[in-house]
Amino acid sequence: MAASPDGMALVAADLVKTYSQGRGKPPLRALDGLTFQAEEGTVFGLLGPNGAGKSTTVKILSTLARPDSGTATVAGIDVGRHPGRARSAIGFVAQKQVSDPMDTGVENLVLAGQLHGMSTRAARSRAGELLERFALTSAARRQVKTYSGGMARKLDVAIGLMHRPRVLFLDEPTTGLDPEARAEMWAEIERMSREERMTVLLTTHYLEEADRLASRLAIVDAGRVVTEGTPEQLKSELRGDAVVIELHEASVIAPVLESLDRLGGFREVAAEGRAVRARVDDGGAAMPLVLAALDAEGIAVASATVSRPSLDDVYLAHTGHSFAAVHAGSSADARTDLEEVAS
Repeated sequence: MAASPDGMALVAADLVKTYSQGRGKPPLRALDGLTFQAEEGTVFGLLGPNGAGKSTTVKILSTLARPDSGTATVAGIDVGRHPGRARSAIGFVAQKQVSDPMDTGVENLVLAGQLHGMSTRAARSRAGELLERFALTSAARRQVKTYSGGMARKLDVAIGLMHRPRVLFLDEPTTGLDPEARAEMWAEIERMSREERMTVLLTTHYLEEADRLASRLAIVDAGRVVTEGTPEQLKSELRGDAVVIELHEASVIAPVLESLDRLGGFREVAAEGRAVRARVDDGGAAMPLVLAALDAEGIAVASATVSRPSLDDVYLAHTGHSFAAVHAGSSADARTDLEEVAS
């Protein structure tokens, strides 16, 4: 199955998706004109907090949901017009475990292959290849309920690869994994893209994961792509250093903001909880002046940091709030729950 003639393995154009919230409540717009393209043989990251629209996007591209409007293509196939053809070109690894815990690893893989039209013999051969590749051969005939979290997650990815898809959707693939299992998953994702020229669409709320794996990423907020580019490109667009001042009490935020205004040179100033974030050309020179000014006013500082631009800074610059703060919000969690059940 070839990608589209222009080399784009994935195209989402003006996707809109609205969910009903029940009687008396306004509808929830999960996607609001979302648009992006992903080249063949790359890892494309969708970065955003819970509820940003990542899971809904994956469901539409993988034919599990239909948009209210807009178009989507996978490997040159319109998923709305030809969902069956599109499914043959994609593998899908959802956030939740897809393997049957009562079956063995090899039984899960063979069944997945058969569901994609493979003969039993071909499915067993392919299952053996994948079990070896993911270091699961010794556990092949054990019930999946005996697997560790990392082992079960690797089996889920192997299931998505059984029919050798051109495009693989990984929806939050490392959530809940320990650091060692996460590192192993990262290495496998990099290998698939580099050696097999597989296109991987990665959704994640881990900044480090997006920074390391994605050759290009789109930051999604409230159902829209707010910026897109390579991680380095996005970070380099931010001039100067990031300054974060953590205070003991949120009640002194206002005088801190006034102090920064008097000192001058600070931009993109934002307050979140007990923290004040800003950008300045030379953080090393500016920080002592800030601390001296706050000390003179009797304002206690819990911590103060200066750093080069990060993806969190990029998110803050384009959305007006930090990635971490939004991800921790309870309203975002509620929105994600609705996305999970609505389609």
